[in-house]
Amino acid sequence: MRHFVFATLLWLIAAPLWAQEFYTAARAAYVVDVKTGTVLLAKEADLPLPPASMSKLMTLNMLFEALVDGRVTMDDTWRVSERAQNMGGSSMYLDVRDRPTTADLIQGIIVQSGNDACVVVAEGLAGSEESFARIMTERAIELGMENSTFGNSSGWPDPRQRMSTRDLGTLAVRLITEFPQYYPYFSQETFAYDGRVPENQNNRNPLLKLGIGADGLKTGHTDEAGYGLVGSAVQGNRRVVFVVTGLESEISRATESERLANWALRQFVQKTMATPDMTITDAPVWLGEQDTVALVPATPIDLLMPASASKEISAIVEYAGPIEAPITAGQALGTLTIDRGNLGTQSFPLVAKTDVAPGGFLKRITAGALALKQQYLAKTPEPAS
Repeated sequence: MRHFVFATLLWLIAAPLWAQEFYTAARAAYVVDVKTGTVLLAKEADLPLPPASMSKLMTLNMLFEALVDGRVTMDDTWRVSERAQNMGGSSMYLDVRDRPTTADLIQGIIVQSGNDACVVVAEGLAGSEESFARIMTERAIELGMENSTFGNSSGWPDPRQRMSTRDLGTLAVRLITEFPQYYPYFSQETFAYDGRVPENQNNRNPLLKLGIGADGLKTGHTDEAGYGLVGSAVQGNRRVVFVVTGLESEISRATESERLANWALRQFVQKTMATPDMTITDAPVWLGEQDTVALVPATPIDLLMPASASKEISAIVEYAGPIEAPITAGQALGTLTIDRGNLGTQSFPLVAKTDVAPGGFLKRITAGALALKQQYLAKTPEPAS
């Protein structure tokens, strides 16, 4: 029996295909819906740029991995070097006599954006900040962050310190989904190690108090980088991650970030396009008790769609058929690919809805005779006209 690939074009339910484009003054920006992985905005998203303190998220990733691996615990204490003590910029005000715990350092990095805390972590995990930066770069590549390199652990200006907004978004999604036990620290509003410098204990994230569902992650600023923010917000069953960088002021950073979060959460909706009990198509069966088998989604198909401007969306079903019996319910048989226009395509597996047993003796004799006839006709030349 020869198998052929069948491709069937379908028109699904009326659904929106586009949303109002979002303009941002940011030098680069990136927005992704966390559950579906749908990229909603990408402006210069793959351009390596100075990340400033937003790169502290990679330092935190390395620390969280060490916690999960059991190399460190939350109660471990850490040595503070003179290099760490003498770091300029934002600080949790450590000195060489201190022995902060892992929990202290996490809060010092997230809430106070402590450059000194980052150096303590780097030296404690890798022996030196230079070695730690190399390890961070290698790990970033392993995680698919292709436009990220590191020269230090804090985001201090360095020609080697570069990250794209897409990489920052990828990293943020990882911190949220892979380390849920530590993520609540990102919404902590105040921290002062050992009660020091209470005027500097407030989280720099301007979105946390706005009531829009924001609960992370990190701001950044240097003269070279401008003002930036890696943020996340959740409303209902949706969470978005958004990144902006290269803005001119704290006010513009706060304004653009709030606008972007609201746009991403309000201009798109999640729709259930198909369920496992919904037949997408009937595929022909070879030598089975039934002549066809229903193909259904393996799991519910949930897609993120714009909330306005309805238009039919297209989908293609592909499978190799006719499909030879026996067939078992749940057996993977094909693929459904849905085209959402500017939001891209997404593919889903299709499986058999029911079992199909092999046909009886008469069915096989009939199918065999038909196959022989088709072979004979294919070999017999047509008479001359």
